[in-house]
Amino acid sequence: MASSYERFRALHERSEAFVMPNAWDGASAVLLGRAGFEALGSTSLGLAFSLGRQDGRHAVSREEAVAHAALLSRVSGLPVNGDLEDGFGPEPDDCVATVRAAIAAGLAGVGIEDTTADPSRPIHDFDAAVARIRAAAAAARGRIVLTGRTDNFLHDRSDLDDTIRRLSAFAEAGADVLYAPGLPSIDAITAVVRAVAPKAVNVLIGPDDGAVALAQLSAIGVRRISVGGALYRVAMTALVKTAQALRGGDLASVEDAIGGSEIAVLLPQA
Repeated sequence: MASSYERFRALHERSEAFVMPNAWDGASAVLLGRAGFEALGSTSLGLAFSLGRQDGRHAVSREEAVAHAALLSRVSGLPVNGDLEDGFGPEPDDCVATVRAAIAAGLAGVGIEDTTADPSRPIHDFDAAVARIRAAAAAARGRIVLTGRTDNFLHDRSDLDDTIRRLSAFAEAGADVLYAPGLPSIDAITAVVRAVAPKAVNVLIGPDDGAVALAQLSAIGVRRISVGGALYRVAMTALVKTAQALRGGDLASVEDAIGGSEIAVLLPQA
């Protein structure tokens, strides 16, 4: 049987894009598996918020994040891409340690961002960002799918040229997948795909200026679509609406909830 890494890598080699939803706990992982998805991502936001901590501030440790992603893989039986933020430290060696920990935990993929966890200077300088990905790629090669990610557009750095420059350098440094969440338009996504071809590109849901069909993203060469913390936030939205109904006296508002036994049967029985 093919390894988790091999199965995950093969998904990126198809001619059509696949959706990789991001789970935040064991129940969400098995329910997404039941829905038919072939791979999952973890979500740093979902994990941090579930622990009552801030996302992107090193409030969650490398050990916690890797163990959490491994849990998602173990209960679902699916390849899991670990959302491991900036690699948990500023230096290339920090990224190497994170990649090695992800491999040891049996993850199929790992993402390394160019973020710093410092709100006053949120993005690493170009040379430092590339050096970090180069070191991570050397550790990952042939053992885990490495995604090189720039968060320019998530930190008010709406510079498509710099984003493409970074992603192109990450591709040359050895990243298998390139990712820039928050790209503003389908034209921007197309420009990224062309710049890093033939490497695979991950897109966060779609362009910021409006939803498009999966088929359209696939047609321009996108290979993977993730949803980040969106599913977690969808679940929290349902909680807020139901809590408001309960607070207003509508006790029947919880009657349509999925049964606990329906989830339990999907979880490991031992």
